[in-house]
Amino acid sequence: MTDLSHLAIPGSEIALRVTPKASRNEIRESEEGLRAYVTVVPENGKANAAVVKLLAKALGVAKSRLTLIRGETARDKVFRLD
Repeated sequence: MTDLSHLAIPGSEIALRVTPKASRNEIRESEEGLRAYVTVVPENGKANAAVVKLLAKALGVAKSRLTLIRGETARDKVFRLD
């Protein structure tokens, strides 16, 4: 599990690219930024819920503190940490 606790600053925005239907759930840091891989399909918000759960665990915060502000139906998403 990638430790992203250094990004857990209240009010910060976290941008990442999501790949649904991956072989496993994980978050990776690279030169291009954060990448999230989730195993669920992108329908009815299932992939977004999986990304919130995964990101909250990596940041070490509660899921309720993350708000999706851009990219609900796109691969590129931006979350705000409240």
